[in-house]
Amino acid sequence: MDIDDTHTDTHEGDIYRIRDEILEATLPNVIFDGWSTQSLRDGASMAGYDSDAVFRAFPGGIPELVDHFSSWADRRMLEELEKHDLDAMKVRERITLAVRARLEVLEPHEDAVRRALTFLALPNHTAQGARMVYRTVDAMWYAAGDTATDFNYYTKRGLLAAVLTSTTLYWLNDHSEDKRDTWAFLDRRIADVMRVGRTTGRLSGLGNLVAHFPSPFRFGRQIRRRASGY
Repeated sequence: MDIDDTHTDTHEGDIYRIRDEILEATLPNVIFDGWSTQSLRDGASMAGYDSDAVFRAFPGGIPELVDHFSSWADRRMLEELEKHDLDAMKVRERITLAVRARLEVLEPHEDAVRRALTFLALPNHTAQGARMVYRTVDAMWYAAGDTATDFNYYTKRGLLAAVLTSTTLYWLNDHSEDKRDTWAFLDRRIADVMRVGRTTGRLSGLGNLVAHFPSPFRFGRQIRRRASGY
C-alpha cells in the first residue's frame, strides 16, 4: 500500500500514524537485524506498506526511523502522564514519574533501545542523539509545568538529561524484580538534582553532577564492540 492510497490529502496526523504503524511493525525485527534498512523494509511489509511508502514516511532513512522511535516513546510517555493528577504532585514527583513512565513504555523494546544507543554512539550520529535527549527532557519539564525562560531553563534540562541517560543505562542492565533497583537509582539521581538546585542553581553545579554520570555514548561504544551489526 502506498501512503497516497490511504488519504488523498495526507496531513501531519496521517503521517505520524503511518510512521507509527511502520515503526511498531519494525521493532521486533530490530532484535535480529538491528536498526537497518532490512528491518525497516520487513516492518513496512508486515504493516502493509510498499517500498515507496517507506521512502515517503522516512525519507531520511534509518536515522529518521531512530528519531521517530524516540518521538514515539515521548508521546506514549505524555499519554501516561495524562492519567495522573500532576497538579497534586510536587515537581520532584512529576519528573520522577515522567522518567519512569518513559522507561516503562520502552520496557517491551529494551533490545531496540540498546541498539539505538549503539547506533547513536557512531560519530556521525552523536549530534542526533543529543537532540533527541534534549527533546525528551524538554517534553518532561513542560509536562511537569515548567515555565522557566531564563538561565534555569537550560540548567534544568541539562540536569534532567544527565538523570535520564544514566537511569536508562542502569535500566538496561537491571535484572531485579520489576526493575526496583532502577527506580531506587532514579530516586537517588533526582535527589542529587534537587540538592544541586538548592545549593548552587549555577552551571558549575551541573558540571559537578554530570561528571559522576556515565556517558551514554561511551556505553554505546562498549555495546558496539560486542555487536556484529546495528
